Amino acid sequence: MSRTALELLRLLAQDAPAERIDEQSRALAEADPQTAAVARELALRVRSGIDAQRRREAELSALVDIARDLASRPEPGGVLDAIVRRARSLLSTDVAYLTLADAEQGDTFMRATAGSVSAAFQALRLPQGAGLGGLVAQTRRPYWTADYPGDERYAHTSEIDSAVDEEGLVAICGTPLLVDGEFVGVLFAANRSRRPFNRSEVALLGSLAALAAVSLVQSRRAAETAQALAALSSAHAGIEQAAAAHDRFAGVVLSGGGVDDIAAALGELLGCWVAVLDVDDQRIASHGPAPAPGPDHDPLATAEAVRHSAASGRLAEAGGVWAVVVSAAGQRLGTLVLGGCAPLDSGQGRTVERAAMVTALVLLFRLRAAEADQRVRTDLLADLLGRPDGQIDGALVERGRLLGLRLQTPHVVAVCRGTRRGLHLAAATAGDGRGLAGEHHAEIVAVVPGRDPSAVAAVLSRRLGADDAQVTVGATGPVVPAAGLRDAYAEARRVTDALAAIGMRAGSAHDLGFAGLVTSTPGDVERYLHRVLGSVTEYDTRRGSDLLGTLEAYFAAGGSPRRAASALHVHVNTVAQRLDRIASLLGTDWQGPDRALEIQLALRLRRIRAG
Repeated sequence: MSRTALELLRLLAQDAPAERIDEQSRALAEADPQTAAVARELALRVRSGIDAQRRREAELSALVDIARDLASRPEPGGVLDAIVRRARSLLSTDVAYLTLADAEQGDTFMRATAGSVSAAFQALRLPQGAGLGGLVAQTRRPYWTADYPGDERYAHTSEIDSAVDEEGLVAICGTPLLVDGEFVGVLFAANRSRRPFNRSEVALLGSLAALAAVSLVQSRRAAETAQALAALSSAHAGIEQAAAAHDRFAGVVLSGGGVDDIAAALGELLGCWVAVLDVDDQRIASHGPAPAPGPDHDPLATAEAVRHSAASGRLAEAGGVWAVVVSAAGQRLGTLVLGGCAPLDSGQGRTVERAAMVTALVLLFRLRAAEADQRVRTDLLADLLGRPDGQIDGALVERGRLLGLRLQTPHVVAVCRGTRRGLHLAAATAGDGRGLAGEHHAEIVAVVPGRDPSAVAAVLSRRLGADDAQVTVGATGPVVPAAGLRDAYAEARRVTDALAAIGMRAGSAHDLGFAGLVTSTPGDVERYLHRVLGSVTEYDTRRGSDLLGTLEAYFAAGGSPRRAASALHVHVNTVAQRLDRIASLLGTDWQGPDRALEIQLALRLRRIRAG
């Protein structure tokens, strides 16, 4: 290893910044410019990957902190002020502000600001469709611009332009706040100089807006609950229970608890069993003696109360079972189901709804974290599939290591075709910290640790084909992902084409046998010949024998050693000895119907290629 490479590795181990790595590599370039250039490029790529991962971790950590902060703020004003302060800090902008919808006037008004200095700007109202914020309110989609005053895409008005000019804003990004499909406001981040907002920053602002929407509803409902309890001053038990529920759920979130902890807290507060279903009605948490799920069906998924809540979006009861939909930012995330208790009073019903809101907050964050992780994995998968086979790429190995993957070990590449829901199931199968799965060119591709492509294809087929009999899974391998997967991916696609052509659901080239030649390339034919006849061919090459010729004569003679001996002009005992040797090379089942057909086809293909 050259001195340049060692020096750059030392800098990476010391967590040196990219500027330091670039400066040192240029200083070392005089001794060996070509090696230094390659080492510099690889070192900077590794440094860039580490920095990107750290940024993502910092963003996710910040979102966790924000979620915990918001969960501890019961009043809407404190929630909104906290959101704009966090948005300004997290996106490093000069100003952040939030507008709320006014249903009576049909516009939005300024509700909270951070970094603003203009009184006119802080009192601004945005009509539907006017300005960037008005367009966000009208379309319910995020918009951003690096130069708002000069951007003709937006409907400029003198009042808005004057306020924006007084505040000195140039670059603006706005994203909508949606609650159960209803527009409630817009969250903005803005700079007083030109600044292009990238898509990751827009997505981050969108995550903040989703948290703001969930927390706003939670805060409003908390205020409603407090007002109702205050009106019932004589109902001390209900007030104490609501206060205990608030403290309990806030404590769960602040301590980093999950859905299991929320279900346990609610069950203990109300003295009932509790179950949490995800968006696909699969049970993800439970507490107490809830009805047990069967091997193929969960009775809670089809409970009448669950159906009523899904239709109304509110707490519903039927047959002694209570259910409430868990949703955030207009997106259904699951259902909270409980039973085994006396009928719930209004205070207890609010406690259940509060539990649903906290559950939504936890599930929303988990969903955003999973989406961010899947995007990173999908990018790595695309790079691996697009790289031709060659030497192991250290940068890819390092990117995989940061995700807990071992890309220098044998893996199987599988192409899954014929289902759209399968992406999540494939990710669950391969994305457990040991493999990759994602959509690539409208196909689901999984890269799974292992050496047996047939076994991997069978497992994926069972997982993906549970609800879709049309799914086809073709696999190949083993291969080392860090050395490139383009050729393996192409072969897996050909295997999938062949499986679909003959009506098979899952398998590898070995399972297809000669049927795999339906969509083969010349390279596939060569691999097929080597797999079927390779041991005999290598023996003939080493010993100067002609066992292949004996095989051809034997099959041409209808399996008669005597007639084969006559055709070869040798004694029948010689043919018998050669057949024994062939059996030791091909296996004792080589004369079975299936193996014999494979061998004869391979001999015919070999003779055609030779001729």
